[in-house]
Amino acid sequence: MTDETQAPRTAVVIPAAGRGVRLGPGTPKALRTLHGTPMLVHAVRAMAASRAVSLVVVVAPSDGVAEVRAMVDDHLHPTEAPSFAPARAGGGDETDIVVVAGGETRQESVRRGLDALPADVTTVLVHDAARPLVPVDIVDGVVAAVRGGAPAVVPGLPLSDTVKEVGALAEGATGPGEPVVATPERARLRAVQTPQGFDREALDRAHRQGPVQGEGATDDAGLCERLGLPVVVVPGHEEAFKVTRPLDLVLAEAVLARRRANDGY
Repeated sequence: MTDETQAPRTAVVIPAAGRGVRLGPGTPKALRTLHGTPMLVHAVRAMAASRAVSLVVVVAPSDGVAEVRAMVDDHLHPTEAPSFAPARAGGGDETDIVVVAGGETRQESVRRGLDALPADVTTVLVHDAARPLVPVDIVDGVVAAVRGGAPAVVPGLPLSDTVKEVGALAEGATGPGEPVVATPERARLRAVQTPQGFDREALDRAHRQGPVQGEGATDDAGLCERLGLPVVVVPGHEEAFKVTRPLDLVLAEAVLARRRANDGY
């Protein structure tokens, strides 16, 4: 239970234990570089830019904790072990950074990140390491919505493309393509991004009671939905895109180049 003499804290869990196969073989996705800096470091900086965030927990591949800790230390000087600084009302100028070992699935890695949080953390954000360029306004907006009473919050953007729902071909059937079974109303759809934000108790409960079969959950808000908890969408940003394919790397490099030219980022 949170000590009433301390302000509640907001922490971010960044699962970065995946290998990112869609970007091709070699270095794990989160360790690929943008302008010479690993994507993971960009993602941590994006979260730490919010004064509401006082702790970032990076969940590394189980066989790469030392490598990730050294890398982050070179750029950001993280805490070496989970010994947390006193709470700071409204955040502060410094953000604690901890690196822990992940699991076999994203869901297990997020669970391990949650287990590393101190008791005074009441708001938790979960952020994709592959979204390195999230503007700080998006982070602040998600935190504000959770602190305003929403148990689960996701940033999202309206869709510009029409979406078709397709069905599977009947067994033994052949055809030139997949059959369309529905066209959802585009105005009611959102492409969701991260960081997703949660009341810590709600997220803990969702992970304890959520499915763990197979690859586990790839969306933490979806776990909350399965429990019947309300999830709300707040405005996202076009620069919060996920770097998944080689073309995304080109776009991310272009965004960074523009930021550095305009803002000295």
